[in-house]
Amino acid sequence: MEIVNDNRGMADQARHDNNGSRVKCGRVVSMTGSQALIESLLHKGVDTIFGYPGGQAIPIYDTLYDYKDQLNHILVRHEQGATHAAQGYARVSGKVGVALVTSGPGVANTITGIADAMMDSTPIVVIAGQVPASLLGTDAFQEVDVIGVTQPITKWAYQVRNADEIAWAVARAFYIASTGRPGPVVLDIAKNAQVGETQYQPVTINHIRSYIPLPDIDPEKIAEAAQLINASKKPLALVGQGVILGNAEKELLDFLRKADIPAASTILGLSALPSDEPLNVGMLGMHGNIAPNLKTNECDVLIAIGMRFDDRVTGDLATYAKQAKIIHLDIDFAEINKNVKVDVPVLGDAKDTLAALTQLLKENKHTEWREEFKSHWEREIQAVINKEIHPKSGPLNMGEIVNKVSEATGHQAVLVTDVGQNQMIGVRYFKYTQTRSVVTSGGLGTMGFGLPAAIGAKFGAPDRTVCLFVGDGGLQMTIQELGTIMQSNVDLKIILLNNEYLGMVRQWQELFYEERYSETTMKNPNFIRIAEAYNIPGRSVTKREELDEAIQEMLAAKGAYLLEAKVVPKGMVYPMVPAGACITNILLGNE
Repeated sequence: MEIVNDNRGMADQARHDNNGSRVKCGRVVSMTGSQALIESLLHKGVDTIFGYPGGQAIPIYDTLYDYKDQLNHILVRHEQGATHAAQGYARVSGKVGVALVTSGPGVANTITGIADAMMDSTPIVVIAGQVPASLLGTDAFQEVDVIGVTQPITKWAYQVRNADEIAWAVARAFYIASTGRPGPVVLDIAKNAQVGETQYQPVTINHIRSYIPLPDIDPEKIAEAAQLINASKKPLALVGQGVILGNAEKELLDFLRKADIPAASTILGLSALPSDEPLNVGMLGMHGNIAPNLKTNECDVLIAIGMRFDDRVTGDLATYAKQAKIIHLDIDFAEINKNVKVDVPVLGDAKDTLAALTQLLKENKHTEWREEFKSHWEREIQAVINKEIHPKSGPLNMGEIVNKVSEATGHQAVLVTDVGQNQMIGVRYFKYTQTRSVVTSGGLGTMGFGLPAAIGAKFGAPDRTVCLFVGDGGLQMTIQELGTIMQSNVDLKIILLNNEYLGMVRQWQELFYEERYSETTMKNPNFIRIAEAYNIPGRSVTKREELDEAIQEMLAAKGAYLLEAKVVPKGMVYPMVPAGACITNILLGNE
């Protein structure tokens, strides 16, 4: 991934305009560094901040007191929650998410969220208070080397040591976080910079030397790719989150429809295509659909668009798509040939490269090739899907609950998941009619992500229904954020799939570790009573005949609601490709 972690010397050059260009606008006003910070955030269009105050950030919070009508600060209950909420906000809104924390343990608690944002290319800016510059390096109370800790997991990390740097640093942070392949940026602001005086003037940065967020498109590579696609008999497109990040959903559809190319999605790319689009053949990867996994190793041309060939998608690289010519469209040069050797790399923003490629495509039909997917889909319906969403008896299944909630929302809701079986079942059985409808921790797989991310998603898309699917393990990792929901009146629908296990680990133990269930059984509290303590109504269901009514009650409730479903304890998520196996080695359970 493209990283702009320059050292202080390079940053000093930038500050004097030798490492980039910036535009100053508006009149100069004398103010404190904290005021300059808030004014700079407003200048970047920030409307919501997720944060938690502390000693070294008090001047910033004191300044926030005067901006209540302009900035909505959401008081989380843990700094990790602030970063995940900023991620959820960014993922559904398309804007940069902002978290504000204090020094030491405050900023240390954001590390998981920052790493998660880096893995999933999510634009967030984390602003941390720091001890005064005069105390740096003395092991002062709550001092942590923030830059040293966060540089490997950010696009840029910078320590602000005087008030005059603030406007420049904020402008640069937002530019880096939001351009090219998005990602997290950290600003560590010393306390003396917060209270010091500066002559503030709004700053906009639109160029940084040596940072090339948008590579030039090579027309020869576009032509080579078009030639391969035009000659193809069995093309297959793999759709990643890069399509969504590049706002290229229309260009993707134009591309696919012109050449009649079936397309499968990574988890993060799922809502780039509507679920009912005829060319959409499902989800890739370990728990993806049978057809696209099998056809990956049968196609003659594989077109990867804004995806990084993650190991959960490719399985064993030695056996992955060896028969195919591979075209890779990506904005980040670092992803080209990183995992999979490609025949034609196409660098650039997906919105531009797809449009350029479509112009050179011939109108085509691949009817026979597309028909081959249908038999595999029918097999999956019979072997897995019908059993999961239409069980005739027994305890509730996770899949039937996800399916019913999706149907009850008209497939219009935002899906947020935690990590584990709830995640895989959620993305498999929820349906999507519009883009930016999936918020989940993809690359890092962070348990505890779901609840705070769903809070952020609701603030990022206030007019949409947000449905969180979470397991009993993941919920308890960030359960304190129920307090955030209570205080900020967040209208969030929480569906707890409670199997009293760490379900995904238990599934692996059952399949690959001789059913030795080591430390995966969960003894849980009464979740409904806990929710009630936070003034969140809820209901627990165990019977199938109660489910429809309970879902309607949840969706009709004004404000947050917790629907706990006691599901089959040892439920499995199928299909499943074992880790490291060939992508066509698919387990279906008792078919």
